[in-house]
Amino acid sequence: MKAHTASLINGVILVGFGLWAYLGSETPSKTALIPVIFGAIILSLYRGVKKEDKIIAHIAVLLTLLILGGLVKPLTAAIGREDGLAIARVSVMIVSTIVSLVFFIKSFIEVRRARKAAAQQNN
Repeated sequence: MKAHTASLINGVILVGFGLWAYLGSETPSKTALIPVIFGAIILSLYRGVKKEDKIIAHIAVLLTLLILGGLVKPLTAAIGREDGLAIARVSVMIVSTIVSLVFFIKSFIEVRRARKAAAQQNN
């Protein structure tokens, strides 16, 4: 899987599951919309990530890393409430975010290796 595909899937999951959390709650909290906002921004960066725009890719990685950190508190709160559905929902968002980060890191390593190989060929 390419980094842009993993990022697209992660953005869709963040938006979908975040909306599910917000709209499915009897007492919705506006903080449930944080993954929705991050997911929407990540989705808006998709074309730039797909075109391998270095700056946009780094912004997408930063946002992905931030949302990963931001999902820890909702997970611990869901565990504290013993809310199995919320635990599953947040866990899926965390896993998709980690997978997205892994593919970003792999793509950055590949680009670095390609640059190094090209530089060695030119010498």
